Amino acid sequence: MVTVTKGDLIALGYGPSFAADIIRETKKLMVSRGHTYYQSRKLDRVPKEAVEELLGITIPDKQN
Repeated sequence: MVTVTKGDLIALGYGPSFAADIIRETKKLMVSRGHTYYQSRKLDRVPKEAVEELLGITIPDKQN
């Protein structure tokens, strides 16, 4: 599973506050789907597919 962090979203051009909001909303989405693991306040990684669904965009894969 490919995951996304707040730092990844900031690197894509989102502001720090909006990136945190995206992570928060994605965690709520995952909890509503029955993945209670995402209720943890310290967890800062969410599935890339869920973020893409929430934003309606495709996030490019990292290239080294």
